[in-house]
Amino acid sequence: MAGQKLKTHKGVKKRFRKTGTGKLMHYPAYKRHILTSKRRNRKRRLSAPTRVAPGDVYRIAALLPNR
Repeated sequence: MAGQKLKTHKGVKKRFRKTGTGKLMHYPAYKRHILTSKRRNRKRRLSAPTRVAPGDVYRIAALLPNR
């Protein structure tokens, strides 16, 4: 009996990307609505992708086995 293939979690695949050096990136939360009460500087910072926190990398990497 052959081993099962590992499947990529589709929700994680849509939200996270791996860089060329293997780091995990994501877009931060809190930029969907109620933007009038947020400062321009904050909204601009939220637009850029950021690195995943070191404590969360192992969980996300487990859901992206083939990437």
